[in-house]
Amino acid sequence: MSDEVRPRRRRLRLGALAAGLTATLALLCCTGGAGAFFLTELGGESADLMTAVSMDCKEDYRVDVRGKIPRMSGYGQVQLRNAARIIKVGQEMKVPPRGWVIAVATAMQESRLRNLANRTVGESEDLPNEGVGADHDSVGLFQQRASWGTVAQRMTPEYAARKFYEKLVQVPGWETMSLTRAAQAVQISAFPDAYAKHEDVAAQIVNALAGGAARIALIDGERKCDDAEKGQIAASGWTAPIPGGVGSGFRTTSRPGHNGVDIAAPKGTDIRVAATGRVLVSRCDPDNRGRRTCNVDGWPDKGGCGWFVDVLHAGGFITRYCHMVSRPSVRVGQLVEAGTVIGQVGSSGNSSGPHLHFEVHEDGDRSSRGAINPVPFMRSRGAPLKGVG
Repeated sequence: MSDEVRPRRRRLRLGALAAGLTATLALLCCTGGAGAFFLTELGGESADLMTAVSMDCKEDYRVDVRGKIPRMSGYGQVQLRNAARIIKVGQEMKVPPRGWVIAVATAMQESRLRNLANRTVGESEDLPNEGVGADHDSVGLFQQRASWGTVAQRMTPEYAARKFYEKLVQVPGWETMSLTRAAQAVQISAFPDAYAKHEDVAAQIVNALAGGAARIALIDGERKCDDAEKGQIAASGWTAPIPGGVGSGFRTTSRPGHNGVDIAAPKGTDIRVAATGRVLVSRCDPDNRGRRTCNVDGWPDKGGCGWFVDVLHAGGFITRYCHMVSRPSVRVGQLVEAGTVIGQVGSSGNSSGPHLHFEVHEDGDRSSRGAINPVPFMRSRGAPLKGVG
């Protein structure tokens, strides 16, 4: 891309997007102010204040549930130690790290990682617990009901985690489906969309407790760190949108307004959504003269993203995919799972040749103020963009 990509300012309002979407979305496109939105399944918490997050990734790291536990805003030592117990059971059962992220996120939603008794289940309050709930006859970290075992069993974190994993691994294709679908297949919750919002923080917890394990992907049956691409999904739930190295980096000295990175690829190369999310924008971006001429190759200084897509992810992150060769294959409001093909590489808009211009934004802010460097971000998710950034 030859110049700053800045989709033209446009106010966009989306109504109800799908079942489970409990509020509306109203945002300013790209060069306006921060976009305000409320998506229950993709809200989530921030992991920014977690300490001791490993920058290394080790395929065989073993969790020590009695060892030092990192600190994290919003979750105490008892809660994080429960997360460590969940992960350790997964390791003992040889469940891939993606399963640990799903299990931790599920327990975050069900109990906030607390081993809960239940005031309607008298026996439970006589057992060691970290709080009291009142949801039917549900108890424990995963709020399991009577059919899952005795009260004493369900309030034993290791037993509860083992039962969760036993059911998870029986779900066909669970390793590649969205976290919320995988969790719901096990839990059969009345709020099936609630799990997704915990995915990013759950991945950070797994990274901190298990030696960067959320950055592991299963590739040809082997666990590999920092290699999720071509539709292979890291345990964090992320994948690189296309293979290839970064050519033009983020806000370089020569291009301070370049709010993403450019990855060169042949025209027609499949572009995959980097993580499960909700499509916010899917359209032709007008050029500097207001023309919607995206079905032809662009040129430097033409202006606009060409055909482009914005997707909202758990934790309030937004990814942007610019210069597609033709109309994207996804629509506004659609929920797309990580690795789904959303379009093909092209050279529409402000472009000097076929490539993907890829951006990451935080805090739900689609404007330039929300843009962050995609290179370290994607590396931290185990789906690095090769080359310099």
